Amino acid sequence: MVAKVVLANRDNNNMAKSSADSGAGKPKEDPRLTRINEICRALSETAIERHGSHAAFLVGKKKFAYYLDNHHGDGIVAITCKVGPDDNKLLAKAQPERFYLPAYLASRGWVALRLDRAEIDWDEVRELLYESYRLVAPKRLAMSILLDVGSDQR
Repeated sequence: MVAKVVLANRDNNNMAKSSADSGAGKPKEDPRLTRINEICRALSETAIERHGSHAAFLVGKKKFAYYLDNHHGDGIVAITCKVGPDDNKLLAKAQPERFYLPAYLASRGWVALRLDRAEIDWDEVRELLYESYRLVAPKRLAMSILLDVGSDQR
């Protein structure tokens, strides 16, 4: 079963749980997914679908990011996002220890950033998520993110 939670409801604690047990019988929050969830909640009309230890982030009915934790037993934790034309190949070639071409999605312009290596650059994660949102969202929402980013630079 897929749980779909609208992120616009900021009063509800929608943080994903990991399968790890905190000792009191209550699942422990994965801090990486929690942080990604917080970033995505800042974007208009987003939602999250949870699939076990994985999550999909949507704008409307379109997915703009995936959080993958040991997908098909690969042992990797990553965020997968849509990027500009051929940027996925450039990133994977330039920094193969950090970026890779995700199965099924790479041919459609997606790239994965590993979150299980070294320190996570959360500004980079935010940039990837915002770019993916901008590429996938309806134009009226994509424009709102451009306006927000422009106002932050003043």
